[in-house]
Amino acid sequence: MKKVLLILVVIMMFSCKESNKARKPIKQVTVEQNWTEMQKKLSKYATFKLTSDFNVLTENERKMLPILIKAAAIMNKLFWFEAYGDKNQLLDSISNEETKKFVEINYGSWDRLDGNKPFIKGVGSKPAGANFYPKDMTKVEFEAFIDESKSSLYTFVRRNKEGNLFTIPYHIQFKNEVKEVAELLLEASKLADDEGLKNYLELRALAFLDDKYQASDLAWMDMKTNTLDIVIGPIETYEDQLFGYKASHEAYVLIKDQVWSEKLTRFASFLPELQNGLPVSETYKAEIPGTDSDLNVYDIVYYAGDCNAGSKTIAINLPNDETVQLQKGTRRLQLKNAMRAKFDIILKPISEVLIDSSQQKYITFDAFFANTMFHEVAHGLGIKNTINNKSTVRNALKEQAAALEEGKADILGLYMVQQLHKKGELDGDMKDYMTTFMAGIFRSVRFGASSAHGKANMIRFNFFKEKGAFTKNEEGTYKVNYDKMEEAMRQLSYLILTLQGNGDYNGVSQLVDDKGIISPDLQSDLDKLGKANIPVDVIFEQGESQ
Repeated sequence: MKKVLLILVVIMMFSCKESNKARKPIKQVTVEQNWTEMQKKLSKYATFKLTSDFNVLTENERKMLPILIKAAAIMNKLFWFEAYGDKNQLLDSISNEETKKFVEINYGSWDRLDGNKPFIKGVGSKPAGANFYPKDMTKVEFEAFIDESKSSLYTFVRRNKEGNLFTIPYHIQFKNEVKEVAELLLEASKLADDEGLKNYLELRALAFLDDKYQASDLAWMDMKTNTLDIVIGPIETYEDQLFGYKASHEAYVLIKDQVWSEKLTRFASFLPELQNGLPVSETYKAEIPGTDSDLNVYDIVYYAGDCNAGSKTIAINLPNDETVQLQKGTRRLQLKNAMRAKFDIILKPISEVLIDSSQQKYITFDAFFANTMFHEVAHGLGIKNTINNKSTVRNALKEQAAALEEGKADILGLYMVQQLHKKGELDGDMKDYMTTFMAGIFRSVRFGASSAHGKANMIRFNFFKEKGAFTKNEEGTYKVNYDKMEEAMRQLSYLILTLQGNGDYNGVSQLVDDKGIISPDLQSDLDKLGKANIPVDVIFEQGESQ
């Protein structure tokens, strides 16, 4: 029987028996002076071999797994086209194998962990609209272009021979590929023991053929008892940094941890209460979060497409469809094996370099897991539609929407931790959560300005600095001022929620310009992490092995 590779990480979550020893990377590398620039770039990633046994799966589910991975792998091809264009043409033009490897990691010729800087001579800057729009198209031209589908999540904008703009639906552009994906999903559905999973796979297969994903999103929210899962399709809009309209293809193949998912179920019931307690006026919290939201813990088996480019996702909050969110809520997926790896290999070593020695005892995996989990839950809080009928928040804020939404989820996630800790629903010292949150800022800032998460953390770092939420000691380490950090949390929550509710595009742009930056002082601190050879992120050896 074929076995799929999965991260070999021992997971012990929320346990007093948790080891305080950080797991070391599989391969320790010292950055030598005679390394090439490409070798230095590759050293930003730690490689992990994914292995596991699948005793939790039924026989049919084990048969489904390679089929789902095959469908997921097609997302790599689609995302390559969206992010860059012709993958083979680019790779064929490169002779150096290390450069080819870095191209594969980045799905193109721009370094995603360094502000999308080109790393191949003569390539030029990455178009803000990636390959979703003509590279010579201006915003003014797009606004004047009359086509009801031009802002659709699922269309490319192209230019005809006469120079005029037109749109191509994804299911037409990728006609052969989506047909294959649909066939694979239907093949897998015939093996599904779980009726909810079977229904979802059937509807998702149809969605690939006409770009109508809402029915399958609703079906995905309705399925509750499945162990095997796949998130697949055009989902996030991070890659479109011109307008933030276009969704990119990606896939996750997942195995649910039923025991831990059951333990987390109760937290979803607190959403309406937490929404009501947000530090803004009633107008900005009038929407009631869906009561069908749930929290689940998974092991990640396979990444493909957008989620596999540059920095790797460790938690997911979906669907993004505002109508589905208001009707059904969302599902928060915690990828515990990937999360544990990033804590041991990246976050813990960062804290040992940049967090004051007196507070390093507060850096814990339990707190990291909770902060990450409630980040995803917090996407369901706040407001989805502007209070002045401009449209949805996402459409009103355009390309700035993603970074602000990630910033909202970060700060409201910590707010949720604080509120649930007060209620006795979370164990541990609140200092654990706040100090680990601070260390997490340094981890995510390293993703760079090309990442919505990276930009959100730059804004928060500079806002916290302005409010005195931390101090920097003479030896160059940071110490959290807990009372001031709590007040800064409240003020930043208010600012973000009101900007979103007002659909204030100019206000968000000003916030990003003022605070979405890395100062020379902060850059020098980040350089320390590079000199200490602390990876920025991970890459996976994944797929099938005989």
